[in-house]
Order: sequence, then C-alpha cells, then structure tokens
Amino acid sequence: MKNKWYLSVRIKRFSAVRSKRFSANQWDISWLLLAILTAILCIVISPVSATGIGQPEPQPAAIETTTVNPSPEAWVKQGRTFYEAGQYTDAVELLEKAAQAYQTQGETIKQATVLSNLSLAYQQLGLWSQANDAISQSLTLLQTEPNGDVSTHHLNVLAQSIEIQGRLQLNQGQPEPALATWEQATALYNQLGDKTGKIKSQINQAQAMQALGFHRRALTLLQQVRQTLDNQPDSLTKAVGLRSLGEVLQLVNDLPQARQVLDESLQIARQLESPSDISAALFSLANTTRQQQQVEAALDFYQQAITAAPSPLLQLRAKLNQLSLLIETGNRQQAQSLVPQIQNQLNTLPLSDQGISYRINFAESLIKLATSVETRHGASLHPDIAQILTTAIQQAETLGDKRLQAYALGTLGHLYEQTNQLQQAKDLTQQALIKTQAIEAWDSLYPWQWQLGRLLKQQGDTQGAIVAYQGAVDTLQSLRSDLVAVNSNVQYSFRKQVEPIYRELVELLLPADNTQISPEQLEQARQVVESLQIAELDNFFQADCITAKPVNIDTIDKEAAVLYPIILSDRLEVIVHLPNQPLRRYTTFVAQTELESTLEKLRQALPQRTSLRFLPLARKVYDWIIKPAAEDLAQSEAKTLVFVLNGTLRNIPMAALHDGEQFLLQNYAIALTPGLELFESKPLTEQKLEVLTAGLSESRLDFSALPNVKIELQQIQSFMPGKLLLNQEFTKSTLENTMGNVSFPVVHLATHGQFSSEAEGTFIITWDDKLNVNELSSLLKTTDLRRTNPIELLVLSACETAKGDDQAALGLAGVAVRAGARSTIATLWLVDDATTADLMVKFYHVLTEDKVNKAEALRRAQLLILQDPKYRKHPYFWTPFVLVGNWV
Repeated sequence: MKNKWYLSVRIKRFSAVRSKRFSANQWDISWLLLAILTAILCIVISPVSATGIGQPEPQPAAIETTTVNPSPEAWVKQGRTFYEAGQYTDAVELLEKAAQAYQTQGETIKQATVLSNLSLAYQQLGLWSQANDAISQSLTLLQTEPNGDVSTHHLNVLAQSIEIQGRLQLNQGQPEPALATWEQATALYNQLGDKTGKIKSQINQAQAMQALGFHRRALTLLQQVRQTLDNQPDSLTKAVGLRSLGEVLQLVNDLPQARQVLDESLQIARQLESPSDISAALFSLANTTRQQQQVEAALDFYQQAITAAPSPLLQLRAKLNQLSLLIETGNRQQAQSLVPQIQNQLNTLPLSDQGISYRINFAESLIKLATSVETRHGASLHPDIAQILTTAIQQAETLGDKRLQAYALGTLGHLYEQTNQLQQAKDLTQQALIKTQAIEAWDSLYPWQWQLGRLLKQQGDTQGAIVAYQGAVDTLQSLRSDLVAVNSNVQYSFRKQVEPIYRELVELLLPADNTQISPEQLEQARQVVESLQIAELDNFFQADCITAKPVNIDTIDKEAAVLYPIILSDRLEVIVHLPNQPLRRYTTFVAQTELESTLEKLRQALPQRTSLRFLPLARKVYDWIIKPAAEDLAQSEAKTLVFVLNGTLRNIPMAALHDGEQFLLQNYAIALTPGLELFESKPLTEQKLEVLTAGLSESRLDFSALPNVKIELQQIQSFMPGKLLLNQEFTKSTLENTMGNVSFPVVHLATHGQFSSEAEGTFIITWDDKLNVNELSSLLKTTDLRRTNPIELLVLSACETAKGDDQAALGLAGVAVRAGARSTIATLWLVDDATTADLMVKFYHVLTEDKVNKAEALRRAQLLILQDPKYRKHPYFWTPFVLVGNWV
C-alpha cells in the first residue's frame, strides 16, 4: 500500500554490564502482570498493581554515634537525608566517604552499616554491580568475629544487612535465595526479641513467596502477621503490614476484605502523617475498587494517590494505572491528556528495572489507545510506541535482564502485529520465546506462544499455528496452580486472556471448509474443550481443586451420547460421541453474535409462564445444536444425552429445545457435566437410600418465605428414611454436626440460593447464615473419619442463576464439583415452591420405586409435570431442573 507506514526502528546492541536481574519486588506495572502473573491472570484488569505487595520502602540502617565530630557521622546523617529525599547520587557520594573513613578508623560495625546503606542507594540508581559489592563487603565484615563474642548491636546490624541482601536478590530475579535470606533475617530478629524487625522480615518473605507464585502461602503468613499487629499500637510497620495483607487479599479476589484492611492501613498512615504510605494505601485502594468495577471511585483514588505521592516515581505509577483505566473505559480525551505528562516523567527516570517496566507498561497502554482512536491519529502513535519499546530493550540489555528483554521484544512484536507487519512481528515474538525459555520463565511463556500462533495463522501456516496454540494450552495446564492463585476480575482476565486461546485452537483443529480431519485431530479438539472446562472451574474457585481423570464414556453408560458444543466466531461446532462409535463432528454456520443473542433471548423467554415467545427460539437453537446429529442419534439408540457446555450455553436448559413437534426431553434423558474427566462415575447403589433433608419455609435474611418447603420435605421423609432439619434446626452448625455423625448418600436442601460466575456470589441460605460455595463445600466434605462414602446426590431445589450474569450457570457446575457430590440437581431459575415440591416428590418416588438412573428419574418426573394440565405444558414449570455430574 502506497502510504503504508512501516515500523523501522533499529535496535542498538548495548553490552551487558550487569548480571541478570528482575524486579519481582516492584509489582507495579502491567508487564509484571503479564510477564510474571499473566499465567496467573491475576491483575490483568489492573495493569499497574501495588508496589511490592506493600513492601516497606528500604530505609538506611541507623548508626550508633558517640561523637559530634562533623566527619563520618555527619556524612552519614546528611547522606540519609539525601536518600530519603530521593537524591541518591548525593547520598552515594557522602556514604562512600563515610565508609572509607570508618575503614581507616577501624570501626568495623559502623563501616558495615554504611556499606549496607550504600548498597540501598546503589540499588536506587540501578548500579547493581556496586550494590552487590557493597552488601558483600558489609556481610564479610559482620561475619568476622575476632574475639568470638558477638554483641546485640552486632547481630542487629547483621540482621539489617541480611535484610538488604534479600532485597537485592529479589531485585535481581532471585526470589528463592531472597526467601531463604529473609527467613535467616527473621530468625535473627526473633533471637534478638525485635518484634518490629521480625514483622518487616516476614512481610519481605511474603513478597518473595509472591514472586515464586506461592500466593496462598503469602496470605497465610500475612494473616499471622496481622494477628501480631492487632495487639500492637499503630505504627508505620503496622500500616505496611496491613497494606501487604490487603494487596494479597486483592490478588486472591477477596475484595470486600481487601478494601477493609486497606482502609485500616490508610487511616494509620494518615494518623502518622507518612506521605509515601498514604499514597501507597490510596493506590492499592484504587486497584481494589477497580477490580470491583467501581470506575469513578478507582479514578478518584488514583488521583488522590498522585496528589499525596512524595516522589515522582510514586506519582508515575498511579498515573500509569489511571491512564490504563481511562483507556479501558473509553475515556480517550482524558487519557490523551495524560500521555505527555507520563512521557516527560519517563524521560527523567534513571536506568533501573522500574523505569524499564514503566516504559513497557506505557507502551502497552499506548497500543490500546492507538487501536481505540481514529485510524489516522492512532497510526501516528506507532512510531512513538516503537521508540519507547526500543529504549526499553536497550536498557534491559544494559542491565542484562533477559526477562525484561523478552517482554519488551514480545510487546514490540505485538505492535508489529497490530500494524500487519507479520514477518517482523514473528521474528520479534520468536526472540521473546527463546529468551523466555532460556531463563525457564514458564510463567511468562504462554502469551508469546499464543502471539506466535496468531501470527502463523495469519501467514497461512495452520500446522505451525496449531503447534504454537497447543504449546500455549499445555503451558496453561502446567501452570494451573499459579493461574488460579491470583485473580483480578473473573470476567475480564479469564474470558479475555485465557478462554480465547482454547477456542481459537479448536477453530484451527476443526477448519471451517470441512477439510477431512483425522480421528486424532478430532480427539485433540475434544481434549481442548475438556481442558477449557477444567480451566474455567479452576478460575471460578481460585484454587487448583480439580483432579481430572480420563474416562471412556462406554464404560460409564453404553446408552449415552455425549455432545460437546463450542461457539466459535463464525460457527457452532458440535463434537459427538455416540455409543461404541468414534467421535463425529457437526458444523453449523452461524455468527457468534447471532447465536449468543438468540441464547439470551431464549433464556429470558423461558421463565415467562404466560407466553409462548420461547417456542421459535427453542426450535432455532435445536436446529443449531441437535438437528445436524439428530438422525445419527436416533440410529445409535442412545437414551441419554450428556452435554458438556461452556459459555452462555450453560444458561439454557437443553431439555427445552424443541424440534417443532416435541421437546428434547420427550425423547431423551438429559444430563450436564463439566467434563467426563471430572467425575468418578458409579451407579447409585442398590441399597436403601437415606436422605438428609433440610430447608426453610419461613422468610430469612430478606428472602421470601417458601411455605411449600415443609410439605416437600415431609413427603420425601415419608418414603425415604433419614434426617429432617427445618427452619430453626437448619443452621450451619447443625448441618455440620449432622453430616459429621451420619453418612447420607442423598442431601436435599430446599432453600433460597443463587448461582453466579463468581464463587462469592454462589450461595445458599440457612436459618442463621449465607453460605457461599466454598463454605458449603467445607460443610459437605466433613473431615469426620467415620464418613467414607461420598454424597451420591445433592439437590438444591429453590436456587436460581444470578440475573444479569451471562456466566451465572458456571456456579451451578461449580457447586456440583466443589461439593464432592457425584451428581447435583438444581434449578436455573426460581420456580414457585408448590411446583418444586410436586416435582421433587415425583422424582424421589420414581428413583426409589422404578429403580432407574438419576437422569431417567428426573426425566420421568419432569414428564409428569409436563403432562399435568394445571401446568399448561409450559417449560417454565419443569425445564429449569437440571442434573449435573454423574447421571447413572
């Protein structure tokens, strides 16, 4: 194209003058979120997270002075003043003089103290070799014991120097040695009885754990720190400890608790008039409210953090986050006004990992801004972005930081991808991959694998793209425990940063032109769909709690067919396993937007009991999902259809699909499963079943009364032995005790509840409490050793999916998995309790009398409701009841 602008930036090679290093402690910018935590998905919505998870700003150690001589002591005092004012070059000059003077005087401990302080100042200037030399000399002096007698003061200085050594190790990308070093410092402070030093060192340990991906361990440690701090008066250490805890709570998505703890930290910082701690707390509050999608509050907190910041660096990190949020929310005018301010501040930064990270973060925001503004203006940003990234690459080479080099190269590759310069983009991406693999930074590998896959696909190399995409999926699978340890926002991070990789791989494996594909390729596509289910549930729980085991469907039920529908950008693909047959593929060409819009309309129409608006929609969805395979299904003589659903498909009860004459339920029993690899599938035992029934018929916690619950539970008890907990008896503690004392194969809870795309929003109501899915799991998975049999069936008969949440049914699958039950029956929307009671009694009667499997028992109960004239055959009354898990 004649006027096409080509990126042409020559990257100069600078000799590496420092050993490799990586600022895991700075934790402030988006590249860390993608490069260190991208695999963890964690703060993708918050491209600039809080510094060092609340790490105390390193302060020079104090030196005992015994004289007012204005020589070395005065230099140390003035050097400290310069350091605290951010004038690090001046501080270095004075501290070097003081160290030399103390060496001449033979003042070993004072010399060691000054050297450790000097290491801090060198670190601030990015002089890493000098910083290493200084701390090494300090520790050598302190480990020299001429008389074999070590004073308390000597141990104090040693602990402080060890603490600074840990900071330097973490700055150089050595989190494991840093953790060990800080554990040593903690032991010394403990030996000295220095509670404040011990707490600071434990906060440092938590930071190293974060860098290693041990986020739960960091949370546990900081919770222990808080217990100690709660018994102490307010102090800056307490403010920092609370801030650290708040930030980790934010990372693991406990946002209400994070907000509370950060507010406490801010109050203490304001009371003690510490500008840096005030700014840091405001910054963390901004990130937390941003995660809660409170945009105006977040922007206000960022602005307050900028105003309160005592240094340009603290101002800059808040401005960078402010910029990314403005771009994300479409406020382009305000975003553009921030750009020159940030650019000017970046140009004044000294060479350091923090400065490089800020540059890459800024470039990422500008790439997003360039794609969101008018074409001409957006294109005008490209040369500036390229130059910013080129500078970052040069600086990373100077520091010898391969991880930073990789991320800057990969980001520049992404810029080339955006400008359709595919070969240059591919070359840069491959360089980023090579450098990432060379340093074994597996946590930051998958974004470049994904990027390479996209580029190869655009260049027409389908097989190469499949290999790259599969590599990204394999990396994600290997990082499952890290991937779920941190979360910024379920909808944003997972659905935009992870889920597309799986879907795009399926799209490559199943080409739209109906090219003949091998059975192995079809099996690979099925495995990718299964892997997506596991990843979604891991992300839902924020814990690596799923243990998948491959299962052959023919060993579970020889009369069941399994359907894997997956929505792609231009079509719906359905992979089907028919009894005793190889996998088959059925393709329906329909745009993703049309399909998802139809699904949403059907979801809204089904609960409207006086309208038949659902019927043409139910037929359309039937034609897309079932009709292509209908003849093969009929010939296979399958009696049960098992659906592995994802995305918005979960919100639709498959039983309601209509072929123009009958509902799908009238021909097949229907079950849902998050994946055949998730459930140990065994038939319901032939023994006489005992049931624990519990529920609320009275109004509780602002939820309406369910008067028919009492009738429902009493009728079930009339022909199934067990235990009944009604109203006041249905408390958290009673449920726990009852479950611990007796093993019930069936647990039936008739109470209000809600399914959401977030674990915190998925709950049931007891008489005295609201239990989220994790708490419910803890109750049902009692630790009593007498309970050796799992729950065969969990029934939640008055729950509904959260309105306005297009992924709410994920919570239903989540309950089924987390509760440890082999199967779960629940409702997608709230049906009147008289209907629910009627259907539930029918279900248990069929289950016990007809001796059929759970899916068929539910089908027969639903058909009885469907055929009852008083329910007018409307699916509102019977279709919301779904079976998830083991259907046999």
